[in-house]
Amino acid sequence: MFFNWICAVVTRSLFILISLIGVVRVVWVKDNGLYWFLTILYLPLVAEMILTLRRRSGIDYKWFSPAIFLFLISIVPSLWILELHHQENKATDSRCDKLNSSAFESLFRIWSNGSEEFKLPLPSLCANEWILFLHQALLILLIVGKWLLPASEEVTRDQLSQLLLVFVGTAADILEFTSESLSDIKDSRPVMVYIILAVWTWSMLQFPLHLSVTPASSEDLSEPASSRFSQMRTEVWSMAEALFIQDGPFLVVRLIAMIHFHVIHQMLIFFAIKNFLVVILNIYRLSVLFCVKSP
Repeated sequence: MFFNWICAVVTRSLFILISLIGVVRVVWVKDNGLYWFLTILYLPLVAEMILTLRRRSGIDYKWFSPAIFLFLISIVPSLWILELHHQENKATDSRCDKLNSSAFESLFRIWSNGSEEFKLPLPSLCANEWILFLHQALLILLIVGKWLLPASEEVTRDQLSQLLLVFVGTAADILEFTSESLSDIKDSRPVMVYIILAVWTWSMLQFPLHLSVTPASSEDLSEPASSRFSQMRTEVWSMAEALFIQDGPFLVVRLIAMIHFHVIHQMLIFFAIKNFLVVILNIYRLSVLFCVKSP
């Protein structure tokens, strides 16, 4: 029990830390102290931690993770503000320092010599470097956080490992979508920015939901009157996530970029074809499952 308490507190503390970095960055770029009120969004996460520790000894739920959901609520507004600010101020944001390999080479060289003091130019880093860091930290922490959170006794280690592998693939696709799609916006297109951020926010809902890797229970399978959906719950949820939460919306956004905004390049076409294939294959898989299960 004590170990569960430690893992639960440490995980939520990391969630708050990354969210706080996002708020600090928002206050910095906006130069407005009123944005400190974004820290109010941490209160539900703290309240959830206290309730979970008291009622469940820090153990997470089987189907849904309130901690991950409240973490997303606390950090997503900061990323929205930073992305919109960056799109409106690309001209001035271009005059900045890039965190490239030369900076790290200097760090290792100075550290090995021990003769100089090295400071990374964090305040003057490019806005997109900061935003990319927050996106990466968010996705990595979602995976590591789910691993650290005490799992319900109903969730086996095999199911947890499946879920973490799904999280890794999902995180890679989401990061590629946001970085590639927002980089395609060369001029002022606020509508497209809102569409991309809305789809990104919608796709992040996959992380607190754990419906696609938990198999149907033996009771569902043994009941003669159980529905076809109950028997194929795992695969149906997995396909539903691909169709309606990830690859389907990603495909729509990329088609809008190509058809309406005339943004066409090799990588955009490749990922659009990839999303289209995933959608078609999931529809085909769904039809095969229903045909097999039909009497």
